[in-house]
Amino acid sequence: MRVIIAGVGNVGFHLAKLLSQEGQDIVLIDQAADKLKMAANQVDSATIKGTATSYSVLEEAGVSEADLLIAVTSSEEINITTAIIAKHLGAKRTIARISNTEFLYKKDKLNLKHLGIDDIISPESLAAKEIKRLLKEVAITDSFDFEKGLLQLIGVNIESKSPLIGKSMVEVAKINPDQAFMTVAILRNNETIIPYGDTKFLENDHAYFVTQPECVEKLLFLAGKKKEGVKSMMILGGSRVGFHAAKILSSRYNVKLIERDAQKCFELADQLPDAMVINGDGRNVELLEEESINEMDAFIAVTGDSETNIISCLVAKKMGVKKTIAMVENMDYIHLSQSIGVDTMINKKLIAANFIFRHVRQGEIVSITSIHGVDAEILEFEVQENSKITEHQLRNLQFPKSAIIGGVIRDGKGLTTPGNFRFQAKDRVVVLSKPECIKKVESYFI
Repeated sequence: MRVIIAGVGNVGFHLAKLLSQEGQDIVLIDQAADKLKMAANQVDSATIKGTATSYSVLEEAGVSEADLLIAVTSSEEINITTAIIAKHLGAKRTIARISNTEFLYKKDKLNLKHLGIDDIISPESLAAKEIKRLLKEVAITDSFDFEKGLLQLIGVNIESKSPLIGKSMVEVAKINPDQAFMTVAILRNNETIIPYGDTKFLENDHAYFVTQPECVEKLLFLAGKKKEGVKSMMILGGSRVGFHAAKILSSRYNVKLIERDAQKCFELADQLPDAMVINGDGRNVELLEEESINEMDAFIAVTGDSETNIISCLVAKKMGVKKTIAMVENMDYIHLSQSIGVDTMINKKLIAANFIFRHVRQGEIVSITSIHGVDAEILEFEVQENSKITEHQLRNLQFPKSAIIGGVIRDGKGLTTPGNFRFQAKDRVVVLSKPECIKKVESYFI
């Protein structure tokens, strides 16, 4: 595919890295020469200095032959204009990053496709949806449903009292005789481990499992935790992410939102009738105590300052909050989350880049998601009649070692996949794969 990316900020750069691992033909456009130089040193791509709304720049990028143009500059107006011009010059598909979420809510009325914009994305809105997904269960740091929950991916910390500590995957199989769950990844000291037979669990490992839904409680017990729901939460920061998160969460949970700008508080209070908006500095421990932070099940810090978000989450954790989520700008911080005591760190630009990445997948991929801090992707494939994966039992397939099959959905049932498992056409297969291995994994499903 020929992909043109306008804007080499965090979203554009991360997206270019993901696409370069796929061997896509990438062209990067930006007005900043230093950003282009940095990207060119790390990504196999062509670079053009200039504004993406320029006819001559788009012509030089080969827009008439582009399969996809992605406009992700920091300017909403430039992104919209670029997408419209590119479509009229022959780009097959266009995606524009926006900040005004009215475009999202009124998408059908505006008929953006008629203008030339195939898809729009809002990093802030996507981050809010990600927060909602992460709040399903206190003890679970990450969660993803396949086929409306027939199989689930969950992430948990292995506590000191966990009976899994010191046990290898082979030994764990003995306490999981019905094979209701499969360990697909372990995050240890910022390293992603794909576990096999002799891999052992250690204390403070961050483990990821694919499981049948009825086994979640058993898994939490094995990890040294107990099942607890979320009822009340506190959101620090009335940013766009904070607003969107409060809007989608306040109908289901008791939400308190703290914002230090008084005028902004009045505006938020009008827009969020189901949430309690409090004017104050969330870094003030006395204020947090006054607002009963010790009674909160979750604390979500989404101010514009990463360090404030991290530190306030650590304070909340110390004051008894069970689940903490911090939004950070620096992508390198994400890997530190569990090691410093924050349950999950999210980066809205990384979420947006991964979301766009789904538009350019090959093979019979049904869905794809990323796990925060883990150097791997979770993919869901649909098996075709003559796919390579149907040729042998799983143990004889020579499946790549940098990937692991977590489970399969067949005839409306979620199943795990032991070594003697044989795949059939129409099976939906859940795979965890390191990025460099995705292309090889796809070859089994084509």
